Amino acid sequence: MNKALKALGIITTIAMLFVLIGGALVTKTGSGMGCGRSWPLCNGSIFPALTLESIIEWSHRFVSGTSGILVLALAVWTWKKIGHIRETKFLAIMSVIFLILQALLGAAAVVFGSSAIIMALHFGISLISFASVLLLTLLVFEADSSGRASSFHIGKTMQFHMAGIIVYTYIVVYTGAYVRHTESSLACLDFPMCSRTNGWLPSQFHEWVQMGHRIAALLLFAWIVIAAVHAARHYKTQKRIYWGWMISVILIFLQALSGILVVLTRLELSFALAHAFFISCLFGIFCYFLLLVTRYRHQTKAQS
Repeated sequence: MNKALKALGIITTIAMLFVLIGGALVTKTGSGMGCGRSWPLCNGSIFPALTLESIIEWSHRFVSGTSGILVLALAVWTWKKIGHIRETKFLAIMSVIFLILQALLGAAAVVFGSSAIIMALHFGISLISFASVLLLTLLVFEADSSGRASSFHIGKTMQFHMAGIIVYTYIVVYTGAYVRHTESSLACLDFPMCSRTNGWLPSQFHEWVQMGHRIAALLLFAWIVIAAVHAARHYKTQKRIYWGWMISVILIFLQALSGILVVLTRLELSFALAHAFFISCLFGIFCYFLLLVTRYRHQTKAQS
């Protein structure tokens, strides 16, 4: 396989991860209007007057635009080079479509303004675009190995975990993005309770948003641990599945820890960005699990 294609896949995946983290940085620093209502220009200029907000917003737009070119190049190149692999064309189309949706939502939010609900969806769309690029890159590497051709088994219980957790993770991601965009991150200043005075019970909208996300995240944590235990018992010989779940446990622990520290440190930026980074990596692993499930079902149908 062409080494240049592998390199492009790695660079594009990292670039899309920077887009995700950059979007979180824009939100966390309140830089969404750093370029005013001007798009694609920044305050009506290619190189605007330098303020912290304009630098952050302009940099995010630059990285997003560069990533768009990289994603398009990767989609076309993989289509031509490994288009014979069943998942390639679908993922190439997905990566481009969701990148366009991500850009349109971002531009519309700048020019026309947008609600917290729509802006929360923006992160979810970016996440799907990132996962599509990640899976395309994995396909490029798999095309050079025997890993894809080897048969494997995924039982119904594990299929349920793999398919169910990715859907639920996306819901939890949305609730987390909704916390950010409704400015509810510090609605509850204590952990695990909302506050020392009111205890666990929220008393206003922003507290309900914050506590709702915490409960959803706790359920996700428990589900991942349960699935990982199942993998440890029954899938030790299938390294992709076994180690995927072991890494997932580590990532969800780091995700939970960074979320707690965001609250306790009163929105320390490094922890907030780490929170976005860990969930992005975790979602990428779950998308790969879903890919394995679809392969196994296709393999089973072909053998029957």
